Formats: sequence, structure tokens, C-alpha cells
Amino acid sequence: MAAAAAGGDGEAAVMRAEVAALRLRVQELERENQRLGKIASRCTCGSSKDDSAASSPVVSESLSSSKQEPQKNVKSHCRGCQVGVVSHCPKRLIALKIMYFGQRFYGFASEAHTEPTVESEIFKALERAKLLVGSRKESCYSRCGRTDKGVSATGQVISLFLRSNIKDAKLDVLDNKSGDFLARFSCLGREYKYLFWKGDLNISEMQKAALKFIGEHDYRNFCKMDAANVSNYRRHITDFNISAYDQRSNYDELWAITIKGSAFLWHQVRCMVAVLFLIGQGLESPCIVDSLLDITKTPRKPQYKMASEIPLILRSCLFDEVNFMCSSEASQALIEHLKDEYHQYMLQAAIFCEALSCLCSPEPDPFEPRHKKRNHIPLMSRQTEPSYEERIAKVKTKSAGSV
Repeated sequence: MAAAAAGGDGEAAVMRAEVAALRLRVQELERENQRLGKIASRCTCGSSKDDSAASSPVVSESLSSSKQEPQKNVKSHCRGCQVGVVSHCPKRLIALKIMYFGQRFYGFASEAHTEPTVESEIFKALERAKLLVGSRKESCYSRCGRTDKGVSATGQVISLFLRSNIKDAKLDVLDNKSGDFLARFSCLGREYKYLFWKGDLNISEMQKAALKFIGEHDYRNFCKMDAANVSNYRRHITDFNISAYDQRSNYDELWAITIKGSAFLWHQVRCMVAVLFLIGQGLESPCIVDSLLDITKTPRKPQYKMASEIPLILRSCLFDEVNFMCSSEASQALIEHLKDEYHQYMLQAAIFCEALSCLCSPEPDPFEPRHKKRNHIPLMSRQTEPSYEERIAKVKTKSAGSV
């Protein structure tokens, strides 16, 4: 009986301790609720006066440098505040370096209204973290590159104003007193890498043709032309190299095309690679690059299929005096995650290799040629797309008709 009583007293003591802990937690939550209520009562998101600019010299400087105009005719209540946007908090301009794998995204930009895109996922994350301080225009949002559906990146960069605890922040602040830093236009250079299996490609001929791209040229025959928005198709390529990627399979060798330049046109890299593949297959001569770069001789782009988007990587974007920082914990976590993903894909590749080893190769037919010849139409003999002048004339006619 004494033992049973002692056991009962012990359980009762434990329960009393748990009840006391719960009461303390309830009191903490009530105090937090009161604190948040006071903040909500002082909310100025929808007011016509921006008191936060006056209370914070950092915010005031940022707003004046960005030339933002005060809001007019805005209702004085907070019902219209955007969820996840805290416009009355201190903010500063930062640049974010982003890595993503493009297979599951419908490109980077979200203008097409097709989900998911890399850009839409970034803003969803910033909204959940309550780091946004306004619309994309109000935040001076800018992106360095606009990759297509399926294209990956290891060094994409965006810039925008985000909510920031200035005293406590660990990220470097971009010096934007002049208000002229934008990820797109402040970028000094971009580097792309395109991976491919060598197969029977003639790398020597491809490299000979690749050297012709180096320098400043008009690349209208190596891009998807957007005459409504782009009038200058001259771009400067600083380096174009084809090299082994130090990785093999049982049947082939992986190679990489590395392209560096100040800026690139829409689909430019994939179009250049597509022509190089035709040259590597012996279907075109390296001099075809000279013909396509000569817009006087070839004012209209011949119709040809672009190279696949999957092996293309936006590897890096170059800036002057912008230092990116990452905590050791975050860096280590990313490294471990990528290692795990790599091992999973290697296991999957090993399964496919095992499956191939279980199959018997068919006996070759001595009367059938080893490689069937493709019905290749030379690029200079193909149908062509409209020239820039024809496209812009059509745009102007359509614009005049809509008026």
C-alpha cells in the first residue's frame, strides 16, 4: 500500500508540473498576442503617409535613391494590405545568388502565368518569410538572366529591396546610393555551360567553328527574334571553348561547351550549339558560321531546330565589388543535400546499366549500312524566317491597326 501511495504521489507531482508549465506557456502566448496587436494597431501599410521613411534614415535614403513616389489616394485602413508584404519596416537592397535545376520548372520568369516557375517559387518563399516590402516594381526587382523551361543555373542572381534588421543583419548591403544597381544591367558578364555526349562528333571541326563566334557580331541568325522589344542584336562573346568533362560511361564520353559573354539573346546559346552539332556530324562546314553571322549575305535566319534545353546551365554571373556570403551551416547543408541527390542519381544510373547488361545486342545485318544517312538539307538551302525589317514592319502595322 505504501508503495502504491508513493507511486500515486509521484504521478500527481508530474501532472502538477505539466499544468504549471502549460500555464506559463499560455501567459507567454497572451503577452505575444498583445504585442502583435499593438503592432497591428500602428500599421501604416494603407495610409497616405509613410511614417517609416521619416523614422529610419536608412529607409529614407533607399527610397530617395530609388526615386519612388509617395502613394496617393490610398484608403487609411489596412484591409488591402498584401499578405507577406511589410512595407513599413526598414529595408535594404541585396543581391541573391540562386541555384536551381530546371527540369521541373516552366522557365525562370513568371510572366507566362504557367506554374511552377523559378521566379514564382522565390517570391512565395520571400512572402512566407515576410521579407517583401512592396510590389516587384516598388522593390526595384531585377534578374540577371531569364532561363528557358528546363534550363538549370548554379549562379543566377537577382536584386531587390527586402525587409532587414539593419543592426542585426549578417548580409552585406549593396552600396546603392546612386540608385543604379540592377542585377540585369549591372552584370559585367555571364557564363553558360552546355553538356553533351561526344559520340561520333568531330570535336576538332566544332572547335574551329566555335572560335568564329568570339568577338562582337550580329547574332540575329542565332536566336529567337523578338522584334517588338529588341532592336540591337549585336553581342560580344569573350570565350568559347569545348573540352572533355572528365566523366565517362561504358559507351561514351561527356564533354562541355563553355561560353562567356557580356550578354545573350533569347535562345542564343541553344542556337549556336545546334549549329555546332551539325558541324560535328559532318552535315555542315565550319564556314557556315561566317555565312550566318554575315547579315548582309544572310538577312533571314534559316529554319533549324535548337539544341535541347536540359543540358544547359547558367553557371555564373559576374559583378564588380559584390561579395556574396553564405553561412557555414547553410553551405554545409547544401553540400550534403547535393551529395545525397548525386548518389541517388548514380544509383538510378547503375540500375539502367544493369538492365542494359541483361540485354543481348542484335546481330548486325551485313546488307544494311551501319549508319543510315540522314536526309539533311543544307542550312543555306532551307526556308527562312522573316527578317528583322519585315518583323518590325508587321509590328508597326499591327500597332497602327489597334489604334
